[in-house]
Amino acid sequence: MVEPTPSLLEVRNLSMWFPRRSGLLGRNVSYVKAVDDVSFTVQRGETLGLVGESGCGKTTVGRCVVRMYRPTGGEIIYRAKDTDAVDLAKLTRDELKPYRQQIRLIFQDPYSSLNPRMTVFEIVSEVLKVNHLAAGSDLEDRVALLLKRVGLRPEYMRRYPHAFSGGERQRIVIARALATNPQLVVADEAISALDVSIRAQILNLLKDLQEEFGLTYLFIAHDLSVIRHICDRVNVMYVGKLAELAEASALYAHPKHPYTEALMSAVPIHNPRHRSQQQRIRLEGDVADPANPPSGCYFHPRCRYAIERCQTEAPPLEVMWEDAEHFVACHRAKELSLRGAVDEQLAEVETV
Repeated sequence: MVEPTPSLLEVRNLSMWFPRRSGLLGRNVSYVKAVDDVSFTVQRGETLGLVGESGCGKTTVGRCVVRMYRPTGGEIIYRAKDTDAVDLAKLTRDELKPYRQQIRLIFQDPYSSLNPRMTVFEIVSEVLKVNHLAAGSDLEDRVALLLKRVGLRPEYMRRYPHAFSGGERQRIVIARALATNPQLVVADEAISALDVSIRAQILNLLKDLQEEFGLTYLFIAHDLSVIRHICDRVNVMYVGKLAELAEASALYAHPKHPYTEALMSAVPIHNPRHRSQQQRIRLEGDVADPANPPSGCYFHPRCRYAIERCQTEAPPLEVMWEDAEHFVACHRAKELSLRGAVDEQLAEVETV
């Protein structure tokens, strides 16, 4: 029997609580549980999606993985090689330096993530100089090669960010992220700030770079139509916890959590002839406050399938019996028959 290949990243029981202070002395009065007991793995070469509404904690997870935040609890096991494993959550700032080359972050907003007082050459080369990866004439050659690889002309390197469009700026951000030859790239809403007309170009670029350099992506987004086409597996988060984890095709066709079903009903249907096949599920109430979450299942105040057990007992993330790769945190997952997103290609065949 062949043993499974160790995952590149393994997040175990990750928590990130932010203190809420009050009074003249600034004493802690409570905590905002932005991420609460989250566990998942990222396999080498795959794209793992992390989705949910704004404020669900997905960006906080990404920033913990790249160690912009020091987690309150849990482990972030990273394997540079199959036999090497290190807990990033426990490393000091100096100990993290070699791993910052291997794990890079693509920011959401290309307008605010680039220094307007620096040229493109200075922005990209700074990463190479700080990590002692290039110097002298080799520095300019490396920057030129990176710009060419992300679809920009090398002669643009002496220009400032204001001379570029949003899509071109995001290409510069991607070039900077790739400068250190990373293994894992955390893409935090990498296309949400871009015009719809150029989102597909950036997505195709990311996929091409993944194939060329063997990259692994943790892709954070709220747009499920984007996640559907780029991700191999998808994590669904709600108020700091994982609600569901499955392969992308299985999640979109057969969601097992009521929250996922509601998200799927909001996926845009481009062909007007097929829109009548999917009715939008509108959730009542507001997203739970992570500083004062409800008892039991956090989703139960908005869930149309909730029962008394949901109000008192928090559901664990458990594997579904019919699919060993499908996990869900719902007491009624095995008895509910939920609707997935409309497959427009399948719907087109049925219409014909």
